[in-house]
Amino acid sequence: MKIGIIKERKNPPDRRVVFSPEILEKAQKEFPQIEFKIESSDIRVFPDENYSKRGFQVTEDISDCDILIGVKEVPIDDLIPNKKYFFFSHTIKKQPYNRKLLQAILKENIELYDHETIVNKEGFRLIGFGFYAGVVGAYNGFRAWGLKYNSWDLPKAETLADKKALVLELKAIKLPNIKILLTGSGKVANGAQEMLDAMNIKKVSVDTYINESSDEPVYCKIDVLDYNKRKDGNVIDDVFDFFNNPEDYDSDFMRFAKVTDFYIAGHFYGDGAPYLYTREDVKLEGFKIKLVADVSCDVDGPVATTLRASTIADPVYGYNPQKESEIDYKDENAITVMAVDNLPCELPKDASEGFGDMFLQSVIPAFFNNDEDGVLERAKITENGMLTERFSYLLDYVDNK
Repeated sequence: MKIGIIKERKNPPDRRVVFSPEILEKAQKEFPQIEFKIESSDIRVFPDENYSKRGFQVTEDISDCDILIGVKEVPIDDLIPNKKYFFFSHTIKKQPYNRKLLQAILKENIELYDHETIVNKEGFRLIGFGFYAGVVGAYNGFRAWGLKYNSWDLPKAETLADKKALVLELKAIKLPNIKILLTGSGKVANGAQEMLDAMNIKKVSVDTYINESSDEPVYCKIDVLDYNKRKDGNVIDDVFDFFNNPEDYDSDFMRFAKVTDFYIAGHFYGDGAPYLYTREDVKLEGFKIKLVADVSCDVDGPVATTLRASTIADPVYGYNPQKESEIDYKDENAITVMAVDNLPCELPKDASEGFGDMFLQSVIPAFFNNDEDGVLERAKITENGMLTERFSYLLDYVDNK
């Protein structure tokens, strides 16, 4: 079996890679029957020589590989027919801008596995960059606070070497006695929480957060049953009741919005769930949030202040609650918003190392154990020029010209 690590070609350039040299060396030792080849790249965070020094072949031609693995979408003109590909295709939600890509994949008889569709039997994702999205998102939120109030001047995350460097910068700032809210329970929220804990910010319970004042900065991490309530008034502690019946719930987020200064959105939003807060909620006098770091970045959705995704180059904008429009983030009427949608790109080294470790643990064994856990079967979007049954819902999407 030959596996090729492909060069990232999408713009803006993405310096991440699925396997760092160190993790790839580990994979080679565990699975000596694989021949790994590295497509030469001048943008990858790990230079070509870092791979060649470990004995891997770096080449301009990987067309003889059986499986090709990348991070972002492969441009249509660079697709190699009749291959197995792993990358984030951004097609499974019927994204209009990638319709032609999926059409080309079917036409070229490519077997596509999307990193986002690599899940366990319960449907939970096994690999992703979410943890580092949370890490950078939290950092960028504090950086935005400093910019808004001229209280500190943190360097951009992309200029720092790794997570440790981000932590050192955050530890050097002196926070006012603010209340910080974090939503979510997955990798994104865990990444953000790690930064809050590294800063030694005190974690408090929901009751304490809502009802008590503090003479030091505090944070509260909440999940879906904390910020949603059943319409019938019943109190249920089973999160799957919410996941399975989101239409039976209303948002209860305003009780947090009334006491929060800085909100980090690290949750996953499912279709049919109530919005956390609406544009009408933001107009209420009791809405006290001054800054939102929306790591989840669902535009014009459950976090109503997120009008658009921002960029690494220009990560912060302001939201005017009364006009429901964008304004300068330093305006006294503005809620400051940080909503970069490709945050892990700012820590390409750490993000790549973490991703590769997950891919090695969760995916590579399936090539040799007859996919005993069904990981590959669940992740496969196309086969023999057709959509697989699991992804047949995309038929109208690919048929649309």
